[in-house]
Amino acid sequence: MSTLDHQEYVIHMPAAGADGLDQHEEYCEVEWDGERRRIRFHDYDEIFKVPGLYERLFADALSCDSPRVVVDLLHDALRQEDERPQDLQVLDFGAGNGMVGAELARIDSGAIVGVDLLEAAKEAAERDRPGVYDAYHALDMTELAPSAREELEQHDFNCLTCVAALGFGDVPPEAFASAFELVADEGWVAFNIRERFVEEADTSGFSRTLATALEEGTIVEHARVTYTHRLSVSGDPLPYVALVGRKQGELELVA
Repeated sequence: MSTLDHQEYVIHMPAAGADGLDQHEEYCEVEWDGERRRIRFHDYDEIFKVPGLYERLFADALSCDSPRVVVDLLHDALRQEDERPQDLQVLDFGAGNGMVGAELARIDSGAIVGVDLLEAAKEAAERDRPGVYDAYHALDMTELAPSAREELEQHDFNCLTCVAALGFGDVPPEAFASAFELVADEGWVAFNIRERFVEEADTSGFSRTLATALEEGTIVEHARVTYTHRLSVSGDPLPYVALVGRKQGELELVA
């Protein structure tokens, strides 16, 4: 195992025998507070409890740059349309500990509201990036209470971002559609997704749902790029698609 040092913890990455792991099965071991614990990469609630671990693991060790890639793609689209980031009212869905929110703040975005299923994500964002979000809600978009929906609707969102959240069961198509519904028509949509989830063989529901949205004009595509989201624990690139478009109607979920 290779080792990365930090002030309060040490990360041990699997060095051999990890080639057969799928992305959602990957793990590391972390020494923290005198204990050595195995943490699966998709156990975000555990990762967010350790200050700086998410960035140290994904950004530093595995070269993840998706927050910047997606936000820069959105920023380029705004410039091409002669629109200002300051006019955005952004719903950052699957906001995690705020890395996308920080990128949106970098381009001088208007109001930024974070939403994540995990209370640990909200706590991490408030701990690690205080002041980035105008509001942050820990809630389940598939079971949104009327009072919560009313509160979110008051923000008049004209932009949705969703980075490193779609697929693998973390954010089902139903949750994405619910967040999408909160954005006004003509609003911007900027997200990324593993390349295999937009291929015909995909069974998650995203491939057909997104294909239908693009074919029917529910999302009018403005820009798309295929790039390396991050490296796997064995050092292989994980290809993702980043897409920016405009919303024109509501998503039809296609199984």
